[in-house]
Amino acid sequence: MILDLKKLFTEKTGEISFDYDMSLASVEIDSTYPFVSPVKVQGTVTAKDGFAHLAVKTSFDFSVPCDRCATQVDKQLHYSFAHTLVRSLENEDEDDRFVEVRDEQLKLDELVREDILLELPTKFLCREDCKGICPTCGKNLNDGPCGCEKQSADERFDVLKNLIH
Repeated sequence: MILDLKKLFTEKTGEISFDYDMSLASVEIDSTYPFVSPVKVQGTVTAKDGFAHLAVKTSFDFSVPCDRCATQVDKQLHYSFAHTLVRSLENEDEDDRFVEVRDEQLKLDELVREDILLELPTKFLCREDCKGICPTCGKNLNDGPCGCEKQSADERFDVLKNLIH
């Protein structure tokens, strides 16, 4: 979706609302396509004195395998974002605080996509205390112990075990 902000920038008053769905089904993360529903995007752009304030709320269904045990993790995620929109930046130091809108046309899909991808966690777990899988037999340790014999680490590290206890 492209928002025309010319009226907001020139008249310095007003508001534009939007409510639409966008697809991120083609976005690949760790060899999976986790966006299993369209992203619901709602928000407003409000004119201020010479700039505009963008407020966006998103919600979508997300499905990925757990990074420790490979159990499928299905979540409904909700994120909110806010940006200050300006016609031009006076120096490069401002590009982390403001979004420059050249030609007074905001490519909202690109901005929302970037915001969502930056907000996603770097590790996806089925639960905080996920025990993962046994490196020997591959059993999911969340379902109980596997029965494999514990292999002793290098004997030189045995002295470190005593420090923990």
